[in-house]
Amino acid sequence: MLIAFGAASFGAAATGTIFRPGNWYKQLDKPLWRPPDWLFAPVWTVLYVSIALSGWLVWREAGIAGAALPLGIYALQLLLNAAWTPIFFGLQRPGLALVEIVLLWGSIVATIVLFYPVSAAAAWLLIPYLAWLSFASALNFSIWRRIRANTAAKGAL
Repeated sequence: MLIAFGAASFGAAATGTIFRPGNWYKQLDKPLWRPPDWLFAPVWTVLYVSIALSGWLVWREAGIAGAALPLGIYALQLLLNAAWTPIFFGLQRPGLALVEIVLLWGSIVATIVLFYPVSAAAAWLLIPYLAWLSFASALNFSIWRRIRANTAAKGAL
């Protein structure tokens, strides 16, 4: 089952191999506090391992039947995680991606809250994920705001 949780976790990451940042993203006005591009892959790799391990710990403790709601919300956050990349990079819609990442953030908080009574370790394993996603949300917001400001400035000319 650990392999299955790993496959599900890294399955969510697979959209990143299909929808790459590309020239559109490189040309965006991004904040100076944005980390370098090379940092994203190793950070997400560690996070996806922790996400998989977290789900597996809950399954091991309570099984599917004993943790149906927590594991259902866990599955929802994986789906939302997988959806962000196609929205942001594929559709090139940072505003829609911002709405989606807020939903993802909420689903991670719900997963942590629901996992904690079943396995405190599983809940704690998701805290770095929530922290990184909080940072990613701020970055998404900043990029969206800069695009809007640049578009408004061009319209004023």
